Amino acid sequence: MAVKVIRYIHGGEPSWGVVHDRRIAPLSCGAASTADFVANDLEAAWRSTPDQATLPLDGVSLLPTITSDRQFLCQGINYASHVRESGMDPDKIGFNTLFTKAPSCLAPADTDVMRPAHVRLLDYEIELGLVVRKPLTGAVHVGPDQLHEFLAGVTIVNDISARDIQLPQAQFYKGKSYRSFGPVGPYLVLLDADEWRRWPDLHMRLHVNGQPRQDAYCGDMIFKPHQTLAELSVLHDLQPGDLVATGTPAGCAARAPGKLAMWVSRHVLSEATKWRAFIKKGLSNPAYLQPGDIMTASIRTDDGAIDLGEQRNQVVAA
Repeated sequence: MAVKVIRYIHGGEPSWGVVHDRRIAPLSCGAASTADFVANDLEAAWRSTPDQATLPLDGVSLLPTITSDRQFLCQGINYASHVRESGMDPDKIGFNTLFTKAPSCLAPADTDVMRPAHVRLLDYEIELGLVVRKPLTGAVHVGPDQLHEFLAGVTIVNDISARDIQLPQAQFYKGKSYRSFGPVGPYLVLLDADEWRRWPDLHMRLHVNGQPRQDAYCGDMIFKPHQTLAELSVLHDLQPGDLVATGTPAGCAARAPGKLAMWVSRHVLSEATKWRAFIKKGLSNPAYLQPGDIMTASIRTDDGAIDLGEQRNQVVAA
């Protein structure tokens, strides 16, 4: 049975616990980081029982389930639906797009998302986050039924993006790394081997002000978790507690223009003119986030057996 781990503050230092219904069973692990928790305290979390749950969930302050000393790795254009709305052909995506976000953007699942004063096109991206279990310091083969060997659990990620920075400047890191641009949690959900086989059944939903924006299943990924882990292991080291956000489906505010407009922008307009037109059009798009907007994001199987909880974040002007 999936285990919901939470990181929180309750009248003192950051603590870890296991959520049973609406109550928390504190863990006496004292882990200073997600790396410490994953390396040393998974078994204690699996052994937690409802009778140990002494704290009301509503009485604590949430912390990110991933600490800021971990790597924050990301996949881009990893859902065919998002590829299409970005103006590309999914059949021509021949490689896995990988990038990073600054770990300092990690934020609690209920925090305010700060929109910097110079950012006008603020977007959302619900994603399934994978949390690394064991060190990977060299190239490894990862089979689709081996995820439980390499991964500790899953969490919700909202990859907040300043499109008027990311796209005109061609800088994913810069456009996605402002402080508070990475809400994660509320839980780190630990899965056993059988539950890991159900990752394609996880149903992602994101709403803005109660209006549905994104709705898709994780099984629609182009590059699957085992493929991405294997590829990352070829590139560089992974350590316990590192976070991999696996891409977002269709429904973002940013959309590619029509075919004619795309042709004109590529063959007629200068780069500067093209991006001025992009920003001008975006300013009239009501789907972009504004101060006061409230995002809610959830990921769960339709039968509720695996439930990653819900994020609720309000956008505020920085």
